Amino acid sequence: MSENTKIEWCDATFNPWEGCQKVGPGCDHCYAETRNARFGGGVAVNWGPAAPRRRTSPANWRKPVAWNAAHAEFFAQHGRRQRVFCASLADVFDNAVPSNWLCDLFELIWQTPHLDWLLLTKRIGNAKEMIDFSLRMIGRGINTPWPWSNVWLGATIVNQAEADRDIPKLLEVPARARFLSMEPLLGPVDLTSIPWGGRRVSVLQGWANPEHGLHWVIAGGESGHGARPMHPDWPRSLRDQCELAGVPFLFKQHGEWAPGSGDFGAGRFVTAALALDGRIVADAYDPTSYPPGATSADGWAMVHRAGKKAAGRHLDGRTHDEFPEAK
Repeated sequence: MSENTKIEWCDATFNPWEGCQKVGPGCDHCYAETRNARFGGGVAVNWGPAAPRRRTSPANWRKPVAWNAAHAEFFAQHGRRQRVFCASLADVFDNAVPSNWLCDLFELIWQTPHLDWLLLTKRIGNAKEMIDFSLRMIGRGINTPWPWSNVWLGATIVNQAEADRDIPKLLEVPARARFLSMEPLLGPVDLTSIPWGGRRVSVLQGWANPEHGLHWVIAGGESGHGARPMHPDWPRSLRDQCELAGVPFLFKQHGEWAPGSGDFGAGRFVTAALALDGRIVADAYDPTSYPPGATSADGWAMVHRAGKKAAGRHLDGRTHDEFPEAK
């Protein structure tokens, strides 16, 4: 029924177009750009400034219609609607995407009400204007006013600076469910202290305050070539914040680096030390490698390069696969 996907938080992926441009530190090692280059003879032709976006085929655009038509079978098996992650190889609210393509996408979403569309973006500041424009152009905003019941809106957040900048923008856009994808997680983030209305507040309010709350948090470390390590206390803190607030938390992966020192015999230099503030020491066993003034109060943790599969998805001995409740 769906496109094969290894992404733990969705059932299917649909790419209306491909291509993007890096807009932040989370984009540094973009898997989609690497994939595009691999299939483009070594050149990522759809990535970068002024690069053309590539619209996918009509046959691809018909797939969500077929999934929607088979919704009864999916619901009978899972007791919920199918979750479709839109634009895993692009960005829904990319400025470089032709406006008529975006209108076509929202028309497709309107025609597939039995799918839950997960719209994740690194450009959340564009979302409200682009949604309003698309609904006006396709004439769907009057009889079916926004927010639509089958759209979840998410923002990618990798550190506290992005959280402070972009979460308020996410909260300004009405949505059935709002979520964060905090992958790659590159630093500690306190979701209980986000600027809003002239003060710092918790945005982990869930369904108790649907107007100003987040309903779901996804977190994970980076994988692939050049992956940066994640301090294990960063996702632990997010897990604990969500648990205290009653907000679903999904831990996707540790990524390339696993907690702990690993196998010493495999080579000293596969083990690094990471401070809570993100400072990295490439050789955790060399005391001269640590920065001047480093102390145990910095929260140094050892991490070792194990590979995504070996590092796994366990956080303190268990998986976390929580989702927002069906509405």
